[in-house]
Amino acid sequence: MVSTTAQVKLGILDKYGQLGPYTATFVVHNERTGKDYLLIKDLAPGQTGVDVMFPTDPSDPNYFKTDTGEAASATPGRYTWECRVKGVKAVGGRFDLPEVGNDVTIITR
Repeated sequence: MVSTTAQVKLGILDKYGQLGPYTATFVVHNERTGKDYLLIKDLAPGQTGVDVMFPTDPSDPNYFKTDTGEAASATPGRYTWECRVKGVKAVGGRFDLPEVGNDVTIITR
């Protein structure tokens, strides 16, 4: 069995460690559907940054979801994202999730 899923790595870094422990709220906006998907990460003392993958598998206890609990899927299209710290946008950007597919070749002896 073969499967391919497009994912994007998003991250935030307190380069100089000035914030101490903080909460990073990642928000990804699907421009086609208008839905926002959130993932909240608490950073412990000494942890200056975190990377997350979008979309996250819903079996993971911390996954990207809407306010109603709908899990994000790898739907092709354009997205914008931001990470908020203490209610303020700290970093953001945009990306396109591509269409993906698989080619399988059966090899016989």
